[in-house]
Amino acid sequence: MTVQEYNQCVELYADRVYRFIVKNMKNTDDAQDVVQNAFEILWKNYQGVSYEKSRSYLFTVAYHNMIDQFRKKKFDGEIGEEHEEQIQGSSYQYSGAKEAIEIGLKRLPEIQQQVVMLRDYEGYSYEEIGEITGLNESQVKVYIFRARTALKNFLVSTENAI
Repeated sequence: MTVQEYNQCVELYADRVYRFIVKNMKNTDDAQDVVQNAFEILWKNYQGVSYEKSRSYLFTVAYHNMIDQFRKKKFDGEIGEEHEEQIQGSSYQYSGAKEAIEIGLKRLPEIQQQVVMLRDYEGYSYEEIGEITGLNESQVKVYIFRARTALKNFLVSTENAI
């Protein structure tokens, strides 16, 4: 990868990577750190990464860095209150479909949230999601199916009717 191709990667993928990470982390400062670190790692390894694989490489690096941040926060005991606020009781009144979907996503296991967001929000193929998350293609399909089923059940339940 050349310097020009690296700069083009920054222009093309910075917003996408950031959007994915901030959607999962819910903290803009931490998300910015993760994205910056991903681009720094790409820069350090630019000679070994082809331009065609740069998008997948960036998402993979950012994903693993995000997981490391979660583990660090969990170990430090910082993550508890943040997740308690995200998962609301069934008496919560939703103001719109987008908000209901976001609440439903927050109720999913972490891996299911991430694969659904990579597939439905970012448009990655099953194979690319597998490369990013370290899962095989059939595992990705299963997680997406289960997540979509859980979201559908959440959205159509009478308690959560919009």
